[in-house]
Amino acid sequence: MFDRLANIAMRFVELGEALATNEIAADPVKSIKLLRERAALQGVAEAYLRWQALLDQIAQTEQMASAEADADMRDLIGAELDDLSETRDSIEAELKELMIPKDPRDNNNCVVEIRAGTGGDEAGLFAGDLLKLYGRFCEKKGLQFEMLTNNETELGGFKEVVCFVQGPRAFATFKHESGTHRVQRIPTTEAQGRIHTSACTVAVLPEVEEVDVEIRDGDLRIDTYRASGSGGQHVNRTDSAVRITHLPTLTVVQCQDERSQHKNKARAMMQLRAKLFDQQQQAQHAQMAAARKDQVGSGDRSERIRTYNFPQNRLTDHRINLTLYNLDQIMQGDLEPVVTALLSHERAQLLAAESDHGGL
Repeated sequence: MFDRLANIAMRFVELGEALATNEIAADPVKSIKLLRERAALQGVAEAYLRWQALLDQIAQTEQMASAEADADMRDLIGAELDDLSETRDSIEAELKELMIPKDPRDNNNCVVEIRAGTGGDEAGLFAGDLLKLYGRFCEKKGLQFEMLTNNETELGGFKEVVCFVQGPRAFATFKHESGTHRVQRIPTTEAQGRIHTSACTVAVLPEVEEVDVEIRDGDLRIDTYRASGSGGQHVNRTDSAVRITHLPTLTVVQCQDERSQHKNKARAMMQLRAKLFDQQQQAQHAQMAAARKDQVGSGDRSERIRTYNFPQNRLTDHRINLTLYNLDQIMQGDLEPVVTALLSHERAQLLAAESDHGGL
């Protein structure tokens, strides 16, 4: 741990010196990367330097105490040592917290994709319910939530819907929603009152900057078409909708929400960067998982993560064995207890993993 902290502090200083050079200043892409790295290290580096300075102060005070002949002065110095020790313990606790690996994407905006799975029309209706749930939750959290594109069903549900969430810690808030969401309830189309089970899949992708993913213009096919659905006469008589195909990976994104073709293209490119970045991350995670035979769970999005049981008014998150009996309130946007529990579980796992590597 001490070596890691020293290396972080040294790297922090090196980055500051590098950013001051004309060579780096003239390269915006490299400057952004180095600034991000330095910002990520700043909290740990500064706490470590404060901790080192405090240890030196404690050592000097202990020497003063051992050399002091006057009993009253020794008592005063002892009291000072107690205060310094408390400060040291506080900084060490701060360092332990700071050394927990942070997801650098937590503060990013994100794309939320909801798709109907097994269950036919009922799955499409549940996709619409999830859309409303997330929209209400964002309103409570002060996050901006807007639809980018959708494919509606005849009964008012969605085969798929793609949304964009903006605001502080948007990705951290939604990242644990990725996976298969199972619903158990009596569909409105069920005449005999039988409970049906259907499912939707949710994918959450962090928004990434252009410097994170390189996309060449020659690798893109861009098509424009007339948008369908709500939006008024204007949206139906102009080719404002945009579909972009990334030819090397055959990844397709589209956006029809804005009336401006230029804005739709910008939104579609944002989706594409997020998808390509996610593909890169998934490939890296797959390689790591293959080398880790004792892995618990594959982390694949096809895994069922949550069940919504309407007859019992119950929500169960299977990853952390969380069961709540206020599903009606949750569907009105009260998702915060679930999100908080998932983030706390993530933090506990990271803290345990970090402790396995040794602590202060």
